Amino acid sequence: DVGIYKNLVGTLKHPEFLFYDYSFLRTLPDTEWINGFAEIIKHACIQDNKLFGWLERQTLHSLQSSVDITDELIRRNVEIKYNIVSGDEFEKGDRRLLNFGHTVGHAIERAGEYRDFLHGEAVSLGMVAAGEISVRKAGLPEGERERIVGMLRAFDLPTRLPEDFPREKIAEAIRFDKKFARGEVRFVVTPAIGSAKLATDVTMEDIEAAVAKL
Repeated sequence: DVGIYKNLVGTLKHPEFLFYDYSFLRTLPDTEWINGFAEIIKHACIQDNKLFGWLERQTLHSLQSSVDITDELIRRNVEIKYNIVSGDEFEKGDRRLLNFGHTVGHAIERAGEYRDFLHGEAVSLGMVAAGEISVRKAGLPEGERERIVGMLRAFDLPTRLPEDFPREKIAEAIRFDKKFARGEVRFVVTPAIGSAKLATDVTMEDIEAAVAKL
């Protein structure tokens, strides 16, 4: 059962450098590019409003076809993640913000038995739910939530669950998430695009209501 062991093994030694090869990225199918953009959009949502606005003016094709633009995009996203992770090695504070969209996303993966959605697709759906919860709990303007949903759609990421998806299994799966340690719901919300915070007043009822709208 792959679901039991997902995310069990972590990195024991920090890397000394990061290497990426754009020529290799060019060999990947569009599906993999699209999944990668779920994480890029997440980074923009939680820490870089300017990046988000810039992405709104791009297309998947334009980014795939320009080495220089893609190189700068990768550099910026590595920088965002590096700054967060290096400042919180053991996930006690800001590193948790990287979980934006992942609480519901991981639950969707598990509910679909890791066959119905790829990781980026599940995180996309999780960000839609997180946006809905952010409107209720963090004061995110409705227009900002719609921008997030529009961005995900623009990069061909899913924003709705299939009608026949077992939604009732999502809440059940959420209880396996590490962010529910000791029974406390630790949910990442965004009060405005480009910022995020950890909310402790999000209830299972809030999550179930957001999932019901997917």
